[in-house]
Formats: sequence, structure tokens, C-alpha cells
Amino acid sequence: MNKNEKFVITINRELGSGGRTVGRIIAEKLDVSFYDKAVIKVLEDKYKLSTDEIERLKSRNRSWWSDFKRILIVGEDAANEFDYYVGSDADLLTTEAIYKTEKNILLGIAEEESCVIAGRSAFFVLSGHPNHLSILIQASMEHRIERVMRKQKMSRDEAIKTIEKVDKMREDYVNNYAKTSRYDTRNYDLVISMDGKTEEEVANLILAYIG
Repeated sequence: MNKNEKFVITINRELGSGGRTVGRIIAEKLDVSFYDKAVIKVLEDKYKLSTDEIERLKSRNRSWWSDFKRILIVGEDAANEFDYYVGSDADLLTTEAIYKTEKNILLGIAEEESCVIAGRSAFFVLSGHPNHLSILIQASMEHRIERVMRKQKMSRDEAIKTIEKVDKMREDYVNNYAKTSRYDTRNYDLVISMDGKTEEEVANLILAYIG
């Protein structure tokens, strides 16, 4: 990846690994935007940024994303992945239409600017990007349990159930739409374990790799 040209870094991560935080740190250090599932959800719901709307904006204005970003304000509270990944079974369902919208939003963002994207589909949706770094961030189950317990004030049993539920949902999603496994290391340029490392240390490790 050449950071002197328009680039995209995608981070696929296990729940409780700290991968989302790593992505945010990298984006801040590279001075680019950070996007995740929560932001994409806001774009879908609040701004009605559907596939058809993206195409309409593109046809009217080549700098559609820059213009759109001027009115886009997503606070930290809106970017809590647990709001979207932990809920009723109905909340976990993704239709073909939703996937298509998410895909086109991601493609549109990457076309317009350098960015870091953490999310369940970005690593394969953007696999054809000419300047793309794909990263998988993992951690041992104990690391993940402890982090979810601490961050979400859950009991150990609650944390385990949450991790298992989200793991299955994410793997099913990737199997369904990418026809691969999110754990297949051939999908990534870097695979990193968080065990024994802080988010800052892992972010710096990735930045050193980029050069």
C-alpha cells in the first residue's frame, strides 16, 4: 500500500479484540476518515443513502461524497458497535438489498477518499481497490471475554454468549455474500493477534509495516 496515493485500509476483527479501536487510531495518525458498521448504518437510516441515491448524486456531481460529508455528523455515541450487533435475532438479519446498499456506500467512499474502514464486508467488497491493505485482528477468547466484560459491563456468561452470537452472525454473513470464511488468512495482507499488546502498539505496528 502506498500512503502517498489514495488508499483504503480495511480491518476485519473479532468482537472484543480491540480491532475497531486500532482502526480509529490508525485513521487519526494518518489523518484520514474512519468508518465502521455504525456509520454505514447511520448513512442508510438517517440520510437514506440508498444505492439509487448514490448513483443519482454521482450523476449530478463528481465530488458528491465531499459535499455529502459537509453535512454528515456522526458522534462517538452513534458508533457503538454493540448497538447494532447485540439485539434481537431480527436485528441481525441482512437482506440482499441492505447488502447491496452497504456495498455501494463502501465503494463510493473508497472511490472518493483515503480512509480506514472497520466492518464485516469491507475486506471483500474493496478487494479490487488498487491501493488496499487488508488486515485481520484477532485475540484469544479469554482476551475477548475480559474486554467485553470490562467495556460493556457484562457478566462472564453474558460476554461469552455475546461473542458466540456475533461470531456466528459475522461468519454466516461472509459465507453468504463473499463465499469465503472471514478466518481464511488468504483474504488478508496482515493477521495480528492482540494478546499481550495495546491498541496503540498494534496501530504503530501496522503503520511501521506501511512505512
